[in-house]
Amino acid sequence: MSVISRGFGARRRESDDRLPPGQYLTQDFPVLSAGPTPRIPTDSWEFVIVARDGLRHTWSWDELHALPVETITTDIHCVTRWSKLDTRWRGVAVSHLLEQLDDDAAYAEVFSYGGYTTNVARTDLAAGRAWIATEFDGEPLAPAHGGPARLLIPHLYFWKSAKWVHGLNLRIDDAPGFWEQNGYNMHGDPWKEERYW
Repeated sequence: MSVISRGFGARRRESDDRLPPGQYLTQDFPVLSAGPTPRIPTDSWEFVIVARDGLRHTWSWDELHALPVETITTDIHCVTRWSKLDTRWRGVAVSHLLEQLDDDAAYAEVFSYGGYTTNVARTDLAAGRAWIATEFDGEPLAPAHGGPARLLIPHLYFWKSAKWVHGLNLRIDDAPGFWEQNGYNMHGDPWKEERYW
């Protein structure tokens, strides 16, 4: 069952070169979920990276926040064609976590509390291109938007920014996640309109 909020009354500004092809500007923050919203207390939340050798590397909420926390201002783009400009987030770069591992896996399966998965190339997670976001617009991230923590990969369509993120399974090969198994593109670059297979 999908859940959709208000916010799909967007408009296109043809002169705005920050909008990828086929996207429309919205001032709202629409919510689209493939199931119910999980509620994860921060005292039991953890982020896990499972290396290819099966070793689990975990960070609690406090351990994550002991790492450098960054402020990110970025545009986001949903495959359902809305874009929101200059969104403000705070979070920890995924590259900080990956740098602590001796694993050269080229891909990751992202998995979330609630069972959602998506696939991401390691290059899309590295070099300050992705964050574990815990705040939006100066407030703790609301559960409807993926709180207490979601993945934020703003250079890809927003379904790759998995809500309620729990961790990464590092992989040598690419494998489709939830939406990718249902016809969505394996990569999801909005500037190339990589919406579907």
